Amino acid sequence: MKLQRKNRLRAVALGAIAVSSALVLTACGSDNNSDNGSGGNGSTKAAGKIKCEGKGQLLASGSSAQKNAMDLWVKNFTQACPDIQINYKATGSGAGIQEFLSGKTAFAGSDSPLKPEEVTKSKDVVKGGQGIDLPMVGGPIAIGYNVPGVDSLVLDADTLAKIFDGKIEKWNDPAIAKLNSGAKLPDLKIQPFHRSDESGTTDNFTKYLKAAAGSSWSYAPAKAWPVKGGQSADGSAGVSSQVNQTKGAISYFELSYATANNIHTVKLNTGASTPVEATSDNASKAIAEAKIVGTGKDLSLKLNYNTKAEGAYPLTLVTYEVIGDKGNKSDTLPAAKSFLTYIASEDGQSVLKGLGYAPLPAEIAQKVRENIAGLS
Repeated sequence: MKLQRKNRLRAVALGAIAVSSALVLTACGSDNNSDNGSGGNGSTKAAGKIKCEGKGQLLASGSSAQKNAMDLWVKNFTQACPDIQINYKATGSGAGIQEFLSGKTAFAGSDSPLKPEEVTKSKDVVKGGQGIDLPMVGGPIAIGYNVPGVDSLVLDADTLAKIFDGKIEKWNDPAIAKLNSGAKLPDLKIQPFHRSDESGTTDNFTKYLKAAAGSSWSYAPAKAWPVKGGQSADGSAGVSSQVNQTKGAISYFELSYATANNIHTVKLNTGASTPVEATSDNASKAIAEAKIVGTGKDLSLKLNYNTKAEGAYPLTLVTYEVIGDKGNKSDTLPAAKSFLTYIASEDGQSVLKGLGYAPLPAEIAQKVRENIAGLS
């Protein structure tokens, strides 16, 4: 069992993806108790730069967008802190928020900030406080496609909107051909896939279409896919798997899923001088334009989905860790603060780029660290 676990964690470190959406991440613990209980509540032991506070099992769930980052973070943290077990389930942002609001988890991962009514409901769970959004993971939402013979493809927001609304049905449609001069586009049916679960990735994708496609996208942004009908799959792993195995397919998911499955991704025509590729660096250029719009300790961001800055990839998301600002459960707070402190640290953020994510801008990261330190 230990050998299998080591192999799995090594694969995570290389950016490989386990496609099971129900994967549970736990530390197997340690039979070595030579620390004489120093991992108990209120104590600190250091392994490298990771400080271990508290012990026991920490439950969390939510965003599948951050799953690959969470895999590696959990591996690094639980190796340093064997008295703490991290159980993060990539159930999707909507489900993660609901579990947090039901008091089932210490924190939730969400690719969209809490809605006002969710903040109000959080006060029933976080006694004397409320749920807040702490940005933690940035990155591009890649548009992955499977079109035989087409290794490079450029689309714009207008064309994407019409594809996902069922108004452009063939890959050799004149609108696509106009953006891809010289490409041999086949007379092949387009098969768009969307998320079947409520997803922050869907929310961000529809926000992008609403902001950048104008009248071609008439639907309001939402975590639930707004267009009736169509093909769907559960989680980022599900839709990326469908693209990987279905000729003519196209969908939206985090870049790490495209990289691990060798899926071609669309370059976006944003109005800049050249189309922009989905990369961590290009996403960082767009996220750098984000503004903090949260109040108090809430650090929710407003992204500029319609940026035309050179090299800025506008179809991005930021995943938040949602936790109470105060009034958190005393039995899980030390471990939760310890884990969040690590993933927000320079060491925690530095591993993201290798997985296809974008680290937080320095100014925002510093505010996140300060707010974590003040959790109570």
